[in-house]
Amino acid sequence: MSEERHYATGKRKTSVARVWLMPGDGNITINKRHIDEYVKRETAKMVIRQPLELTETLGKYDIFVNVRGGGISGQAGAIKHGISKALLEANPDFRPLLKKSGFLTRDSRVKERKKYGQPGARKRFQYSKR
Repeated sequence: MSEERHYATGKRKTSVARVWLMPGDGNITINKRHIDEYVKRETAKMVIRQPLELTETLGKYDIFVNVRGGGISGQAGAIKHGISKALLEANPDFRPLLKKSGFLTRDSRVKERKKYGQPGARKRFQYSKR
């Protein structure tokens, strides 16, 4: 029962992805559904697979992901971040490669809150001197 499993959490905007990496034949499961069933957009699939292609481990791991919050793009970025951190846990030699590509850096950009007395976060009501 000593199955090798690596866990990591990836985040982007309001999305949080919990990622488990297990040796296997390259199946990616997101929220109990296959990647093709869960993610329809081809660019999002490409983003998710980027760390695996970079480290040349595309068919070597089965990936199980549980992701919540945000939209398609934010979830794809969170999954990418989680996979990168899990790969690092599986093999620390990938660190320079992943770090150089910027996959280990958390994209902390979030929506700025609306301020009181104004119509939006930065927008102001029209000003007239008279």
